[in-house]
Amino acid sequence: MVRGAGRIPSPCCGKSMTVVGTRNRKSKKRSGESCIYNIRRLECGHCHRIHHELPDFLVPYKRYESECIEEVLTNRTNHDIPADESTLFRWFKWFHSFIDYWIGCLISIMHRTKQENVPLSFSSGNSETALHRIGRLVGDAPRWLERIVRPIVNINLWLQTRSAFLSERS
Repeated sequence: MVRGAGRIPSPCCGKSMTVVGTRNRKSKKRSGESCIYNIRRLECGHCHRIHHELPDFLVPYKRYESECIEEVLTNRTNHDIPADESTLFRWFKWFHSFIDYWIGCLISIMHRTKQENVPLSFSSGNSETALHRIGRLVGDAPRWLERIVRPIVNINLWLQTRSAFLSERS
Protein backbone atom coordinates (compact mmCIF):
# COMPACT_ATOMS: atom_id res chain seq x y z
CA MET A 1 0.00 0.00 0.00
CA VAL A 2 1.28 3.45 -0.91
CA ARG A 3 -0.21 6.36 1.01
CA GLY A 4 0.78 10.00 1.26
CA ALA A 5 0.98 11.57 4.70
CA GLY A 6 -0.82 14.84 4.01
CA ARG A 7 -3.60 16.36 1.96
CA ILE A 8 -2.69 16.64 -1.68
CA PRO A 9 -3.93 19.57 -3.77
CA SER A 10 -5.16 18.93 -7.28
CA PRO A 11 -2.38 19.46 -9.83
CA CYS A 12 -4.98 21.03 -12.15
CA CYS A 13 -6.57 23.67 -9.97
CA GLY A 14 -4.98 23.39 -6.51
CA LYS A 15 -8.25 22.51 -4.76
CA SER A 16 -8.51 19.65 -2.27
CA MET A 17 -9.02 16.08 -3.41
CA THR A 18 -10.80 13.14 -1.85
CA VAL A 19 -9.98 9.44 -2.04
CA VAL A 20 -12.36 7.62 -4.40
CA GLY A 21 -10.65 4.24 -4.47
CA THR A 22 -7.44 2.43 -5.15
CA ARG A 23 -5.83 0.62 -8.03
CA ASN A 24 -2.87 -1.66 -8.49
CA ARG A 25 0.25 -0.36 -10.22
CA LYS A 26 2.89 -2.81 -11.41
CA SER A 27 6.56 -1.99 -11.67
CA LYS A 28 9.90 -3.74 -11.95
CA LYS A 29 12.76 -3.30 -9.53
CA ARG A 30 16.46 -3.22 -10.30
CA SER A 31 16.66 -6.95 -9.49
CA GLY A 32 14.07 -7.74 -12.18
CA GLU A 33 11.47 -8.57 -9.54
CA SER A 34 7.95 -7.39 -10.36
CA CYS A 35 6.09 -5.55 -7.62
CA ILE A 36 2.48 -4.50 -7.32
CA TYR A 37 1.73 -1.32 -5.41
CA ASN A 38 -1.75 -0.35 -4.29
CA ILE A 39 -2.07 3.38 -4.97
CA ARG A 40 -4.88 5.78 -4.18
CA ARG A 41 -7.21 7.28 -6.77
CA LEU A 42 -8.03 10.86 -5.85
CA GLU A 43 -10.78 13.07 -7.27
CA CYS A 44 -10.64 16.84 -7.31
CA GLY A 45 -13.71 18.34 -5.66
CA HIS A 46 -13.62 21.32 -8.02
CA CYS A 47 -12.71 20.05 -11.50
CA HIS A 48 -13.71 16.38 -10.86
CA ARG A 49 -10.58 14.97 -12.48
CA ILE A 50 -9.11 11.71 -11.22
CA HIS A 51 -5.44 11.60 -10.22
CA HIS A 52 -3.31 8.70 -8.98
CA GLU A 53 -0.98 9.21 -6.05
CA LEU A 54 2.37 7.86 -7.22
CA PRO A 55 5.38 7.52 -4.94
CA ASP A 56 8.56 9.28 -6.06
CA PHE A 57 10.20 6.07 -7.25
CA LEU A 58 7.56 5.53 -9.97
CA VAL A 59 7.55 7.45 -13.25
CA PRO A 60 4.14 7.98 -14.85
CA TYR A 61 3.50 5.54 -17.69
CA LYS A 62 6.77 3.65 -17.16
CA ARG A 63 6.94 0.05 -15.95
CA TYR A 64 10.37 0.17 -14.33
CA GLU A 65 11.19 2.11 -11.18
CA SER A 66 12.93 5.45 -11.70
CA GLU A 67 16.18 4.06 -10.26
CA CYS A 68 16.37 1.58 -13.16
CA ILE A 69 15.70 4.15 -15.85
CA GLU A 70 18.13 6.60 -14.27
CA GLU A 71 20.88 3.96 -14.09
CA VAL A 72 20.57 3.17 -17.80
CA LEU A 73 20.41 6.84 -18.82
CA THR A 74 23.48 7.63 -16.72
CA ASN A 75 25.51 4.53 -17.63
CA ARG A 76 24.45 3.56 -21.12
CA THR A 77 26.88 0.65 -21.54
CA ASN A 78 27.78 -0.25 -17.97
CA HIS A 79 24.61 -1.11 -16.04
CA ASP A 80 22.97 -4.21 -14.59
CA ILE A 81 19.31 -3.46 -15.34
CA PRO A 82 17.46 -6.57 -16.60
CA ALA A 83 15.60 -4.98 -19.51
CA ASP A 84 15.68 -5.90 -23.18
CA GLU A 85 17.38 -3.73 -25.78
CA SER A 86 14.13 -2.40 -27.22
CA THR A 87 13.11 -1.11 -23.78
CA LEU A 88 16.48 0.58 -23.31
CA PHE A 89 16.20 2.12 -26.77
CA ARG A 90 12.73 3.52 -25.94
CA TRP A 91 14.02 5.01 -22.67
CA PHE A 92 16.77 6.89 -24.55
CA LYS A 93 14.34 8.11 -27.21
CA TRP A 94 11.84 9.16 -24.52
CA PHE A 95 14.49 11.01 -22.48
CA HIS A 96 16.03 12.84 -25.42
CA SER A 97 12.70 13.77 -26.96
CA PHE A 98 11.45 15.36 -23.72
CA ILE A 99 14.61 16.87 -22.23
CA ASP A 100 14.06 20.36 -23.69
CA TYR A 101 10.42 20.32 -22.55
CA TRP A 102 11.40 19.25 -19.02
CA ILE A 103 14.08 21.94 -18.80
CA GLY A 104 11.51 24.53 -19.85
CA CYS A 105 9.05 23.22 -17.25
CA LEU A 106 11.65 23.25 -14.48
CA ILE A 107 12.78 26.79 -15.32
CA SER A 108 9.14 27.92 -15.38
CA ILE A 109 8.55 26.30 -11.97
CA MET A 110 11.67 28.02 -10.63
CA HIS A 111 10.36 31.39 -11.85
CA ARG A 112 6.88 30.74 -10.42
CA THR A 113 8.29 29.85 -7.03
CA LYS A 114 10.73 32.78 -7.15
CA GLN A 115 13.82 30.64 -6.69
CA GLU A 116 17.20 32.28 -6.92
CA ASN A 117 19.83 31.37 -9.52
CA VAL A 118 17.39 30.61 -12.34
CA PRO A 119 19.47 30.06 -15.50
CA LEU A 120 18.72 32.67 -18.13
CA SER A 121 20.07 30.88 -21.20
CA PHE A 122 19.53 27.19 -21.64
CA SER A 123 19.52 26.37 -25.32
CA SER A 124 19.61 22.84 -26.68
CA GLY A 125 22.20 23.89 -29.24
CA ASN A 126 25.10 24.18 -26.82
CA SER A 127 27.78 21.53 -26.53
CA GLU A 128 26.59 20.07 -23.20
CA THR A 129 24.99 16.65 -23.12
CA ALA A 130 21.37 16.30 -22.06
CA LEU A 131 22.49 14.88 -18.71
CA HIS A 132 24.78 17.86 -18.06
CA ARG A 133 22.03 20.33 -18.95
CA ILE A 134 19.47 18.69 -16.66
CA GLY A 135 22.14 18.29 -13.97
CA ARG A 136 22.57 22.06 -13.88
CA LEU A 137 18.94 22.30 -12.74
CA VAL A 138 18.39 19.29 -10.48
CA GLY A 139 21.93 18.15 -9.71
CA ASP A 140 23.62 14.93 -10.72
CA ALA A 141 23.38 13.12 -7.39
CA PRO A 142 21.37 9.88 -7.31
CA ARG A 143 17.59 10.24 -7.73
CA TRP A 144 17.93 13.07 -10.24
CA LEU A 145 15.13 11.58 -12.35
CA GLU A 146 12.77 11.79 -9.36
CA ARG A 147 13.71 15.46 -8.98
CA ILE A 148 12.64 16.05 -12.59
CA VAL A 149 9.42 14.05 -12.47
CA ARG A 150 7.87 15.15 -9.18
CA PRO A 151 7.55 18.93 -9.74
CA ILE A 152 6.41 18.53 -13.35
CA VAL A 153 3.76 15.96 -12.41
CA ASN A 154 2.61 17.95 -9.39
CA ILE A 155 1.68 20.98 -11.48
CA ASN A 156 0.05 18.87 -14.20
CA LEU A 157 2.64 19.42 -16.94
CA TRP A 158 3.61 15.75 -17.40
CA LEU A 159 2.89 14.57 -20.93
CA GLN A 160 1.71 11.06 -21.64
CA THR A 161 3.59 9.25 -24.37
CA ARG A 162 2.59 6.25 -26.40
CA SER A 163 5.03 3.39 -26.50
CA ALA A 164 3.30 1.56 -29.36
CA PHE A 165 3.34 2.79 -32.93
CA LEU A 166 0.11 3.28 -34.83
CA SER A 167 -0.16 2.13 -38.42
CA GLU A 168 -0.96 4.58 -41.19
CA ARG A 169 -4.34 2.93 -41.72
CA SER A 170 -5.60 3.45 -38.16
